[in-house]
Amino acid sequence: MMHRIQRVTVLGAGVLGAQIAYQAAYSGFEVTTWDLDNEALTRARKRFQTLAATYRDEVPGAADRGDASGTITLTSDLAEAVAHADLVIEAVPERLDIKQSTWARVGAHAPEHAILASNSSTLLPSAMAASTGRPERFLALHFANQIWLHNTAEVMGTPQTDPEVYASAVAFAREMGMVPIEIHKEQPGYVLNSLLVPFLTAAADLVVRGVAEPRAIDQTWKIGTGSPVGPFEILDIVGLTTPYNIARNDPRQAAWADYLKTNFIDRGRLGRDTGQGFYTYDSNQEK
Repeated sequence: MMHRIQRVTVLGAGVLGAQIAYQAAYSGFEVTTWDLDNEALTRARKRFQTLAATYRDEVPGAADRGDASGTITLTSDLAEAVAHADLVIEAVPERLDIKQSTWARVGAHAPEHAILASNSSTLLPSAMAASTGRPERFLALHFANQIWLHNTAEVMGTPQTDPEVYASAVAFAREMGMVPIEIHKEQPGYVLNSLLVPFLTAAADLVVRGVAEPRAIDQTWKIGTGSPVGPFEILDIVGLTTPYNIARNDPRQAAWADYLKTNFIDRGRLGRDTGQGFYTYDSNQEK
């Protein structure tokens, strides 16, 4: 029998982790957010306040429903964070070793009935499932950035995932206001990033080889296709830490990783969330 999800714990309060937590709280779930220390949780509180303002401005009816950030519990104690969870969503940095070690800790403390889901955008759930100690309760649940606008939730299990766990994740996504995208077999990049990553990689290659500047590439794409954003604007929205972590682990992207590290990571220009990335943003987050 499917277990109804009421209590949701989100591990990692970065750009997308904070969005997932806020959307879940906004949708009426009891939400706990975990991150490493008080400094990270302070940043999370600021993100939640920014999201509350964004929802008031961009989500129909949000002004009447109020600020959901006050309902979110924040903690740096992982055992406490997952102790009563029906669903644990992991949104820690996109490194397999970090995810595996995090899931090993979750597996030691989460309730037996809990569903365990990774928000990884590139890694396969089968690479993490064994770390939990309960692979039949594990799957991937990947959200798109700017979750209040791009409300997809890609659901991808492994051959070991219990079908009822999968069905519960699909039902949760709908209750959370998402459109569930059911993926029938494991696929690196899932659906969204299988389409998006080659596009962003092509843009990166143009810059690394000195063909054109980021602004010119964005302008070309927007004028030529009618898209509202170009690839480097997308990267700023995603945050540059994630593409850097992916690139630094791929020898084929060594030049791109070095470019990001030298020009952005080392200078604290991490994307839209920090006010500077490929572009500079004012307090209203406009380029």
